[in-house]
Amino acid sequence: MGKPQNQTKIIRKLTPCVLYTLIPLALLHYYTYISPHCYNQIAHKRLEKTADSDSITPPVQGKAAELKNQPRCDYSDGHWVQTTAKPLYNGTSCGTIKWAQNCMVNGRPDTGYLYWQWQPEDNRCPAPLFDASVFLEIIKNKHIAFIGDSLARNQVESLICLLSTASKPELVYQGGDDLKFRRWVFYEYNVTLSSLWSQYLVKGTDRNQSEGIDHNTLYLDTPNEKWASELDKIDIVVFHNGHWFVQKAIYYGEGNQLLGCNFAQEINCTDYNIFDAFRKVLRTSLKEVTKRFYKSDKTVVVATFTLAHFEGEWKFGTCLKTEPNKEGDAEMPHLENEMRKLAIEEVARAVKDVKEMNGWLRIEALDVTKLTFLRPDGHPGPYMFPNPFANGIKEGVPNDCVHWCMPGPIDTWNAILLELMKRWKDE
Repeated sequence: MGKPQNQTKIIRKLTPCVLYTLIPLALLHYYTYISPHCYNQIAHKRLEKTADSDSITPPVQGKAAELKNQPRCDYSDGHWVQTTAKPLYNGTSCGTIKWAQNCMVNGRPDTGYLYWQWQPEDNRCPAPLFDASVFLEIIKNKHIAFIGDSLARNQVESLICLLSTASKPELVYQGGDDLKFRRWVFYEYNVTLSSLWSQYLVKGTDRNQSEGIDHNTLYLDTPNEKWASELDKIDIVVFHNGHWFVQKAIYYGEGNQLLGCNFAQEINCTDYNIFDAFRKVLRTSLKEVTKRFYKSDKTVVVATFTLAHFEGEWKFGTCLKTEPNKEGDAEMPHLENEMRKLAIEEVARAVKDVKEMNGWLRIEALDVTKLTFLRPDGHPGPYMFPNPFANGIKEGVPNDCVHWCMPGPIDTWNAILLELMKRWKDE
């Protein structure tokens, strides 16, 4: 009988201690527990409150806060300096290069155009150098698409070659005339790159001279469905266009209302210049992305107009320079300068629209107009075909003074894109 009595005494002594322990825990649970019903009410109130604030993103701290308040690094202005650094790839190490831009394989004899580095005038900006592993790490598990004309394709092919130095891509889709739609996957990083052809960005039809139609037809308020239908699958969009707007075109606006044309003197049509048309196309394209993704972790990049360097007539003119232009060697043409200006303005407008909608979609310009203006030596010229002078110098040899040799100055566009991406990551 003595043993149960001892147990009873022990229990009586321990009971106050247990109660003193359990009571604070119960109170802590009472004050910190939120029922599912209450949680939903609180979450709803938070959303209501943040919807009225300037931004619903969490406040940035430390380095990110400092970066957010600093002026962005300006890569648009600078000069080219000679370097001894070799290109990261060559004409045979990458199978992605379009044959017409494979200048080395096509027999271009000089190599000096490969050894120039873009040096920004902004002393806060480091010279942009490409690092394939860093690029892939930043866009890990993402899909980046280059949408536009052949300059978009030129840049995505450059990027594929650069990234191939760190990881091997697999071409998983190709279609359209002249391989206008392609998709690659870097399985090691779960990164997808796409090239989507849309030379106007909006709905349009090309001229058909065999049917007596010598003008393009553009619907300036209607995005091209070929890229618009893909947006949900894309995380980073890079828009490229502009060169096709120098061609004859008839323009339609909202509700298929005729706006005019850019060759009014030839037909009974109201004059509508290419600058107005180009601005409207950029605005339509940016609005399409903005209205759908203003509150998403996506990015839109607009590449500015790039320079052609024909000396003489289009196609049969030449671009035989072997060194970059120096400041003052030539004056920026009005058309190219105006097209660049319009792109910068429309990007700024879109950024403002996102901010007014309390969104955080990133929109930025990839300003490559000046750095391309200074590189007349970077085009394939006659080396868009293999060994064009193998049988002697001929008159009327076609020249490509629009696109860019690979490797060549176009690789710098992707180096600057990487610098922008590193900034986004830090912010």
